[in-house]
Amino acid sequence: MDDFILRALLAGVAVAIVAGPLGAFVVWRRMAYFGGALSHTALLGVALGFLIGVEPAVGVTLVVVVAAVLLGGLQNIRGLSLDTLLGIVAHAALALGLIIASTLDSVRIDLMAYLFGDILSVGWGDVIWIWGATVLIVAVLMKLWHGLLNATVHSDLAAVEGTNVRQMDVMFMVVLALVVALSMQVVGILLVTALLIIPASGARAWSKTPETMAVLAAGIGVIAVGAGLWSSYQYDMPAGPSIVVCTTAVFVLSLLKLPRV
Repeated sequence: MDDFILRALLAGVAVAIVAGPLGAFVVWRRMAYFGGALSHTALLGVALGFLIGVEPAVGVTLVVVVAAVLLGGLQNIRGLSLDTLLGIVAHAALALGLIIASTLDSVRIDLMAYLFGDILSVGWGDVIWIWGATVLIVAVLMKLWHGLLNATVHSDLAAVEGTNVRQMDVMFMVVLALVVALSMQVVGILLVTALLIIPASGARAWSKTPETMAVLAAGIGVIAVGAGLWSSYQYDMPAGPSIVVCTTAVFVLSLLKLPRV
């Protein structure tokens, strides 16, 4: 196996493992647009990273986490719905990122790589960083699992049982922001949401418990990463979109399993 394919496979598998369970919560909470909004803010993080002279991954992580916390706080304002806030923050951050990128005359930013991913270019340093972040996020998610699940199923009942629903929501948004930052290098800004929601949606048809759905979503993501990279290598196709197409194929198969109305 070529070295760059091995690095890409390891990075993609790590992202799929963490995106699957978190994507299940995104599907249950109907927050697909939230993931899309955070992915749009990632471009602002890339531009700011180049502007202040730090790694783009660091800039992206900081910006998406700040955006997640900001969105969590703004939900308390009366008269502003969540979808309105998401639209405002997403497009404002995307526009600001493009403006900053256009002023960087001394730096050439490969927008295609950031928009659609460049998993084949990851180095061993990236792999180590991605796996370290994945282990940390999975550990946090396991610790929060029960509280998050209760808050997702019935927030009022969870509050009565002693769960701090507000805190759980904010922590979930922060963890989701970290996964968006991780996924950006694998499938790109525009396709991050697909890696979160498609495997989880496909896993729902074969799942009887939340835990089963989370594990199956991660498994579908891992298989899609392998199949997408193989297709990219064999047929000279872009790797990120190929991964997303493979997850979509699994989702299409799951439609045969879902009951008809």
